[in-house]
Amino acid sequence: MEYLALDFVINPNKRVFWLYIVSSIILAIVYFYYTKKSSKLILSSKLWLHPSARLDYYYFILANIVNILLVVPLVFSAKSVALSTNKFLYQNFGYFENAIFSYSHIVLLYTISIFVFSDFTRYWLHRFLHTIPFLWEFHKVHHSARVLTPITFYRVHFVENFLFGLRYSLSVGFITGIFIYFFGAKINLYMIFGVNIFLFIFSIFGSNLRHSHVPFAYFSFVEKWFLSPKQHQIHHDKKHFDKNYGGYIAIWDRIFGTLKISKDVKVLKFGIRKNQMSEYLTIKDLYFRPFVNLIKKGKFYENIKTNFTNKLNINKS
Repeated sequence: MEYLALDFVINPNKRVFWLYIVSSIILAIVYFYYTKKSSKLILSSKLWLHPSARLDYYYFILANIVNILLVVPLVFSAKSVALSTNKFLYQNFGYFENAIFSYSHIVLLYTISIFVFSDFTRYWLHRFLHTIPFLWEFHKVHHSARVLTPITFYRVHFVENFLFGLRYSLSVGFITGIFIYFFGAKINLYMIFGVNIFLFIFSIFGSNLRHSHVPFAYFSFVEKWFLSPKQHQIHHDKKHFDKNYGGYIAIWDRIFGTLKISKDVKVLKFGIRKNQMSEYLTIKDLYFRPFVNLIKKGKFYENIKTNFTNKLNINKS
C-alpha cells in the first residue's frame, strides 16, 4: 500500500508527481504575492483536515487497489485497438507508402494528434457524465467534494474510471492505428520524462491547482484556447456544472457553447445540492450510493409507468 502511494509521487504519468506538486506550489505563491489576497485558507488545517478532504485521502488509497483488481483487467489495451484499426485500413485500402513526411514531421504530428484527439474524447465523455442521468449518478461522487485538494482528482467512482480507461484505449489506439498504417514503425512521441510533451507542459503549469482553492486564472484571451485551473474550479461550482467540460483545451467548450471565462465568476461554492451532501459522507457512500440511487429511480419510474397504465385501463373501461 505504501508502494502504491509512493508510485504516484515518483511517476511522471501521475497527476501528483512531485515536480507537478512543486510547480503548483510555486504558482500559488506567485498568485498570492501579486494579487495580495490572503492565503490563510490554503494554509489552514480546516481545509486539509476537512471531513471531505480526509474522505478523499482514504478513498484515494482504497480506489487505487480497486482499480488494479477490478478496472484494469476489464479495459482492453490501446495496442489491441491500434492493431485492429491498422488491420481494417490495410484490408480495405491496401498498402500505403509514405514518401512525403520526414521522421521529425511524423513525430510532431503524432504527438499533437494524440493529445488533441484524447482531449476531444475527454470533453465528450465528461459532458455525457453530466447530461446522461444514469452516468451522472456515478460522476456525482466526484462533485460531492465540499473542499478541493489535489487528491480530490482521484475521487472518482470505479465505473467512471472504467469509462475513462475505455476512452483512453479507444482514442489512443485509434490514432495510433491510423499512424501505423500511414507511417509504419516511424511513429514516436516527443516526450519529457516519458510523458507527452504537451501533457507535461500543462501538468507543470498548474494541473494540481485545478482541484484547489487557489483561483489561478489565465488572461481571458488565453482562456478561450486553454483552460485555466480556475475554469475547472468554476466547473465544480454547483451553479456551473454545465460549463468547462474540457481537459486542457478550451476550444471544445467554445465550439459547443459550454465555455465560462474566469472573470465572469467571482464566488465559488463547491459540492452538490445541500440535501444530497449527506449521502456522500463515507467510503461506503461513495461506492454504493450511485447504485442505491439508480435502484430508487428505477422503482420510481416503474411506479409512474404502472400508475399511467392503470389510468389508461380505467379510461378504456
